[in-house]
Amino acid sequence: MSVIIDKNFKNQSFSDQKLPSKEYDNCTFVNCNFSNTNMSVVTFLECTFDSCKFSNVMMKETSFQEVIFINCKLLGIDFGVCNDFLFSVVFEQCNLDYISFYGFTMKNTRFIGGSLKKADFTETNLTGTIFDNVDLADAVFEKTIADKVDFRTARNFCVNPEINSLKKARFKVSDLGGLLTKYDLIIE
Repeated sequence: MSVIIDKNFKNQSFSDQKLPSKEYDNCTFVNCNFSNTNMSVVTFLECTFDSCKFSNVMMKETSFQEVIFINCKLLGIDFGVCNDFLFSVVFEQCNLDYISFYGFTMKNTRFIGGSLKKADFTETNLTGTIFDNVDLADAVFEKTIADKVDFRTARNFCVNPEINSLKKARFKVSDLGGLLTKYDLIIE
């Protein structure tokens, strides 16, 4: 696998292409379009994606190691097919609506701001993840390992403690209703 090191990509369209199976090391992608791109079997190591668009992207066995996404749109992406070995990402102010992490291991991931509406975390290992000021409206948590997850500044979440592991997860007292939704209680 060839390596591309320290390269900056700006205002480029990779739409409707297959990215070559390469390793991108310490590269920056600014305002790039990855719509309908096949990124399968590509490795991104210590890369930054800033203001990029991703939709209908194929990511089978794609590796993200120490990658930062800033102000990106990643709508409907299936991260569950990515390579979870050394998976490490930060999402800052990203729109991640309808995204799927089904069955994926993504410990210590940081979601800072942005939206995760209707995201699917079914059977995902989120241990140590931080949801910092993100909207989790209609996000699905089923058989999810959410141990040590920080939900304190998350909004609109609904997590059933009977079907998810929440050991040492952190919540604000005012948001405990998000844990009790299934009981149809009135909390004042």
